[in-house]
Amino acid sequence: MNFKIVADSSADMLSLSQVDFTSVPLKITVGDDTYVDDENLNVAEMVDVLDRFKGRSCTACPSPQEWVEAFGEADRVFCVTITSNLSGCCNAAKIAARDYENQHPGRKVFVVDTLSTGPEMQLIVEKIQEWILAGKSYEMICVEIMAYLSKTRLMFVLQSIKNLANNGRVNPALATLVGLLGIRIVGRASDQGTLQQLSKSRGDKKALAELLSYMKELGYQGGRVLIHHCENLPCAENLKKALEDLYPKAQIVIDAARGLCSFYAEKGGLLIGFETA
Repeated sequence: MNFKIVADSSADMLSLSQVDFTSVPLKITVGDDTYVDDENLNVAEMVDVLDRFKGRSCTACPSPQEWVEAFGEADRVFCVTITSNLSGCCNAAKIAARDYENQHPGRKVFVVDTLSTGPEMQLIVEKIQEWILAGKSYEMICVEIMAYLSKTRLMFVLQSIKNLANNGRVNPALATLVGLLGIRIVGRASDQGTLQQLSKSRGDKKALAELLSYMKELGYQGGRVLIHHCENLPCAENLKKALEDLYPKAQIVIDAARGLCSFYAEKGGLLIGFETA
């Protein structure tokens, strides 16, 4: 049986070490410029352009045909997408899965609406790889995915919400306040896959303290943590140290956010995916 994992580029992954994998890029449009979120994207350059840009920017999801092409010749595909409540990726992937199965009788595609993005998606992709390598069946992995989704969470700390305001996702007045007063927005991906603000904090130190408190409330007890940052490695390292002080055996990995997640997190932002008990 030929297995493959496919994810849209909001998973912040370009490759997997031991299982066939394809990242399907979203696109970010800033004025007259369009950035493709693939291995050729200069994320830092895009972030700088976004930081200076005053107009409306937007994102575009892959077409069903792009998804079908990514499925390749696999007998069994696990397709992992950004939350359906922030993007049309999942719907396009479901159309592609139906077309792929119709074109290739006997093949199967399982589309996973993660109701999340970024590092939580990466946790899910890496767990699927683990199950494939362990020899579990396609049907069993489909069941395991849904159980694992109930045990993973996504939180964020944002220094700027200008792009979210420009795209109608948050109040522009709040975005201005955040920019002027050094306020950090601490929030999470809700159970419905939307952005849920939990608190406003002044400065990184207080924001990280509140973040840790919320992680505990959500059930974190020392499981895996993936910290993705948008040009804010020092803050990511401070969070890792704080977690290791509390949970010395925790597995914590820091990485840089790629294009789509950098668009939403903006410069200075953190995205944190973690396992609960």
